[in-house]
Amino acid sequence: MLLDALLLQLGYNATLVALGAALLGTSAGITGTFLFLRKRALVSDAVSHATLPGVCIAFLVMALAGGDGRNLAGLLLGSAVSAGIGLWCMNWLTRNTRLAEDAAIGAVLSVFFGFGIVLLTVIQTLGIGRQAGLEGFLLGSTAGMLYSDAVVIAAGGAVTLFLVLLTRRPMTLVAFDPEYAAARGLPVDLIDMLMMGLVMAVTVVGLKIVGLILIVALLIIPAVTARFWSERSDHVVFLAGLFGGVAAYLGAALSASAPNLPTGPLIVLVSFSLFALSLFLAPNRGVLAAVLRHLRFQRRVHLRQGLLALAQGQAIYESLTLRLLRRAGLTRADGVATAKGRARAAKALRDEHRWQVVRSDISHEAAAALYDGLRDIETVLTQDQIQEIDRQIGGPREVVS
Repeated sequence: MLLDALLLQLGYNATLVALGAALLGTSAGITGTFLFLRKRALVSDAVSHATLPGVCIAFLVMALAGGDGRNLAGLLLGSAVSAGIGLWCMNWLTRNTRLAEDAAIGAVLSVFFGFGIVLLTVIQTLGIGRQAGLEGFLLGSTAGMLYSDAVVIAAGGAVTLFLVLLTRRPMTLVAFDPEYAAARGLPVDLIDMLMMGLVMAVTVVGLKIVGLILIVALLIIPAVTARFWSERSDHVVFLAGLFGGVAAYLGAALSASAPNLPTGPLIVLVSFSLFALSLFLAPNRGVLAAVLRHLRFQRRVHLRQGLLALAQGQAIYESLTLRLLRRAGLTRADGVATAKGRARAAKALRDEHRWQVVRSDISHEAAAALYDGLRDIETVLTQDQIQEIDRQIGGPREVVS
């Protein structure tokens, strides 16, 4: 069943939902990356919660006018207007009052969402026809999605994705360094508004699939996941789109293979699974890589200290140090240094004396700042500088086993 869903073999409607969700996930991941880099991740939460009153008011207007109150295009238009008002309120509070952005976000989020819940309750008590399923906009619902609904979602996701790709360079510059962007002559406020507008577009388009409560996860989690894998902004943008698209596609496929499971929460759970895998397995920033770096550093410290102990004729009691020295062929099983070990120990002790001279000489201040007890002095000073230091400290001393 799951394989059929992944291969788009579960019917026309399931195929539309999966492809529409993949487009939405890709555009949400890419758009959310700029929001994440701009350190304004919570803005998407405020925008998403501000859509609920618009959905309810649009339903009331269409139903009272004798139309289909659940027409998706009309509901999305209403949510876009409501989200735009919420975004304007948040920006106005931030610029014209002493409220910090997080406080303005909290105020807009709670007021608009509370108003939306009141309207939703009123709609359910009015007995207006076809209000059933309207609450699906909270957590998303693809059950019974029509062809026209899927087309609206897929088209909206595709258009948003195109606009993001078209304006990615100025948005990247503003996200990283707005002051430099302004110095380059870029309209920072306009680009910020464009960024927020694209977030609003993704939020509105994703209401039917993910829901207004969970859409923030589809905007932020792929970007955070991608950040584990790369330091370059263009790579992060690409990977965020990939992770968002894969999570949305897999979530929609899982939901199609088990009809009783909701699509939106499954998409979020798949996205979190990708985040968890990246958290542990990413090659540079992952937990496993950090543990391996720590173990390598620990071994280097023990080996260095063991060599210095050999050079100074001190007894070594640490079992890890003894094990590392034996494994490297620097000592015999009885702890006596080999010829190779004596040479390495003499070199380590001499380097310590060299570093002492470097750290006490103000002319070597820049090189002394690089001292960490493990760095080879040859990577910092030239051979001429090392020879000059050797003339000051005298010839090398032989290590006696």
